[in-house]
Order: sequence, then structure tokens, then C-alpha cells
Amino acid sequence: MLTKTLISLFLSSLLLAQSADDFKNRQMEAFEAQKNEFDSYKRTLEDKFNTYQESLQKEYEEYKKELSILWEEPAMSTKKRWVAYSEDKKTRTNVDFKNETIVVQTIASSEEEAKEKLKKALATVVTVDTKKAHESDPLEQRLAKIKKPAFVVDAQIEPEPILSTVIFDKEPSKDTLITYVEKNVQNKNIQSIESKKVKNTKIYTLNIPMPPDAMLKRSKIYKDEIQKQASRQKVPDSLVFAIMHSESSFNPMAKSHVTAYGLMQIVPKTAGVDSYLFLYKEKKLLSSSYLYDSKNNITIGSAYLHILYYKYLSKITNPLSRLYCTIAAYNTGAGNVAWAFTKTNNMHKAAPLINALTPDEVYDALLRDLKYSEPKEYLKKVSKRMLSYSKVYQ
Repeated sequence: MLTKTLISLFLSSLLLAQSADDFKNRQMEAFEAQKNEFDSYKRTLEDKFNTYQESLQKEYEEYKKELSILWEEPAMSTKKRWVAYSEDKKTRTNVDFKNETIVVQTIASSEEEAKEKLKKALATVVTVDTKKAHESDPLEQRLAKIKKPAFVVDAQIEPEPILSTVIFDKEPSKDTLITYVEKNVQNKNIQSIESKKVKNTKIYTLNIPMPPDAMLKRSKIYKDEIQKQASRQKVPDSLVFAIMHSESSFNPMAKSHVTAYGLMQIVPKTAGVDSYLFLYKEKKLLSSSYLYDSKNNITIGSAYLHILYYKYLSKITNPLSRLYCTIAAYNTGAGNVAWAFTKTNNMHKAAPLINALTPDEVYDALLRDLKYSEPKEYLKKVSKRMLSYSKVYQ
């Protein structure tokens, strides 16, 4: 009787174990299926977004090709330069935020014609806001016609001053604007050369320096939003100011060759995805117009700094060491920061090595061992600028 009971218990336990194993196996299979489905969905999103980006790039190259018919150098906007063309492409303004200059150029058949076109272009560039600048840009008009995938988040750009508060301290009156334009568009200030592209015309160029405190005035436009989002994400506002200064020189129309947009140079497929998911619990890709809006850009950029500091680099115990690594990671990624200490992209392996060093030693190691020269210079610039902005905005 006892033997039968033991056999019965053994069989029962065996069946239960098998049931438990089957249950675990089914769970794992379901989990793997969900993971594979998500990975497949993610790849589909990325493929569709890449197709969309290719369409944008094709339109960009076509526009640049059209410009080359008129201009020997078809200049385009960059991280720290905002270049805008007239509808006929024969007049352009080139605002260099880093070197704080405004260059206005036009192709014209006479000096009289050139002066009128230069006056109109200068008056526009020093008063236009971000919304109008985006809407009136011929290239942006063309890019806007390309259908966006459903998972791309779009937004209207809110109007904010670009140069008016830098040049005039406040929105200028009509008389103030006329006086400014007449003062700058004079024969002695205009240079001309023969056009190599358009017969019987010259290229007339006007160079105008911005005020010496232009960078500080530009930063003040975004002061309230920077301080709001920095506080929300528990990062120093001086860090956000310094990142923005280093990324774009406070150029709200900034665009880089790696397809990063706006003040804090957000890359849609990396920082954009991570930050939007963190903030809004949805996996979305962000459009250029979404990131050209300053509030959106600062919100996303500040959230990414939070993710770097409090998630990706959370195993680094010393706050200053972690800050140095965060600055470098914003430019080159957390994996490349880990590489500087382990020659692998594994931050779990790098953290103990970083924790064994003082902050000064961490800083020196990053400057010495980061894989590329750009993040080394970036770390130096942002660190110094943090000190400056912490004094300005105490």
C-alpha cells in the first residue's frame, strides 16, 4: 500500500513538474514571440522612416542642384549657420551664429537693383520669427509636401524671435527698422564680383556684424524653458545652456549632416526615440518641424540628458564623474564612453573602473582615451561653458 502511495505521489509530482515546465516553456515561447514581433515592428518602423528620410534627402539634393545653376557655392543650413533663399533663389541670407555675422547676397544686373534686394532681404532676416522663417523657406515648403509615415510625430512651430531681440533688444518699430537697413545697405559696405553662373550679372555681398553680446542675448530667449525643463529632469540648467551653445550656438534652425535638428541637435532615431518614449510612453519618431520648435527641442534634449545621467550611466557613483561622462555621451554615446575605459561598449564593465578614479582622473581619461577627437573637444567646451552659464544665470 505504501509503495503504491509513493509511486502515486512520484507520478503526481512528475506530472506537476512537467506541467510547470510546460507552463514556463509556453511563457518563454510567448515572450520570445512578443519580443520577435516587437523587434519586427521596430525594424518596420525604421525601414519606413529610412525610406521617408531618403525622400527628404533626395529633395534636398535636388534643391541644392537647382541652386548650383545660380550659385558657384550652393550654401545650405548647418548646425551653426542658417541659410535662407528667396523664392527665385537669387537672394540669400547666411546667419553665422558662431561667428556672429549676417551675410546678405544677391545676384543682380545693376547696383540699384542689388541695393533694393539687399534692403528687403536684410529687413526680413532681422525681423522674421521661427514660424515664418520655416513656412517661407522654399526648401522646407517642398519637404513638407512629402508624406510623413503615421508613426512620425509632427508639430507646428511656435513663433519666436531669431534676431530681432539680438539686433534691437525688442521688436523694432517700422522707423527703427528703416534706419537700421539704410545705415547698413550703403555703397561703401557692398562688395561685388562677376557672377560665373549668370551672364551679365554680379553677386553683391553685404557683411554685417551682430552686437558683441549676441550669444548671451540669444540664450535669454530660451532661458525660461531651459530652467523649467532642467528642473523637471533634475539636471543643471548650466549644462543645458552649455550643450545648446556647443551644439548650435542657439540657432533654432540648425540642421547637421547626421540629420540632427534644432537647438540641442536631436537625432530622431536615437535621442528622439528614447526621450519621447521616456516622456510620453510611446515609441515614435520625431519630424524636423517638431524639433525645430524650441520648446519641443529643449524638452526632448533635457529628457535625454536625464536618461544618460540617471539610467545609462547610473552605475557611476561620483556625481561629477558621472557628469563628465554624460557630457561626452551626449556627443558620442554611452557605449563610446565605456570604450574609453574598457575597449568595449559595456558600461557595466566600465562603471567599476570609473568608480575607482577621482573625477579629475575620469576627466583626464576621457580626454586621453575617447575613441574620437570630436567628443574630447566637446567635453572641454561644454565643461568650460557650464561654469560661464552658472555665473550668468545664478
